[in-house]
Amino acid sequence: MNRVSTFQLTTAMSRGIERTQQNLANAQMQFNTGKKTQDYSGLGAEAIRSLSARSVLVRQQAYTSSAGAVTTTLELYDAHMSNVETSMGNLRQQIYDALALDSGLDLYPQVEGAFSDFRNALNNTENGKALFGGAQTGDPFLLNTLGETVGINPDDAFANDQIRNRARLGDGLDVEYGIVATDFGKNFVSAFGTLAALGPLDGALSDTDRATLKTALEQIDAGLSEVRAVNGENGRKLAYVDTLNTRAEDRIMLLETVVGKVEDADLGRVAIDITHYKTMLEASYSVFSTISGLSLTNYLR
Repeated sequence: MNRVSTFQLTTAMSRGIERTQQNLANAQMQFNTGKKTQDYSGLGAEAIRSLSARSVLVRQQAYTSSAGAVTTTLELYDAHMSNVETSMGNLRQQIYDALALDSGLDLYPQVEGAFSDFRNALNNTENGKALFGGAQTGDPFLLNTLGETVGINPDDAFANDQIRNRARLGDGLDVEYGIVATDFGKNFVSAFGTLAALGPLDGALSDTDRATLKTALEQIDAGLSEVRAVNGENGRKLAYVDTLNTRAEDRIMLLETVVGKVEDADLGRVAIDITHYKTMLEASYSVFSTISGLSLTNYLR
């Protein structure tokens, strides 16, 4: 026999190399995923803390998602009511101009244009659902032409209901929101009915024409007061939702930090460990190769 017995030593070294290989594989997995472990069992007692934080985190993310959807709807309300206010404000000025000039020439086309703007705003949709319809899916404003406003009861011009939306934007916090066409549209329908009944005007205004135009102005003013009040409340609700959304986003940042401290690997430390384990393996391979090649022949010369 000319070999040196190295069985026990090589066996121990093989096991050590396997452990180092496993440590290297774990470190490389941490570096690639950015996580300390791939399942919660590897976190030990910290798993409960992580799962609890994640549960709250998911709720807060749902709140921010809901707040985003509500904000979009409130901004659409604002845009369309602002359009109505602008259009009816312009019509109001044109009526004042007609009274000042004692001439209603070209006024009727302006009335028709304002009616079209009003109808389009009220019947606008969001994701296929009437924006100002409440729970109804069809058009909340039923009239298609200016002439249909003559003699109509304003209540009969609308098909919306009074159902409002609700959204959960915080723990135990439900926010009601929603605007329907009848909240600000009735006085404008009355004004359009008054002006449509007057019809196109030619030449100088009669006393009756002037009285009718003044009645229409009163109705428009009442409508403008309503739409401004409703939109003002909408603006306050928008600011409130924004505050709740900011609060949820702040909590998300805090919870992500908590989860990160438990689950995220220290990549700087991991990179050092990878280098360390690679160096150990290279040294182990070299020593293992040397020991495996030992022979008495090298010493019996």
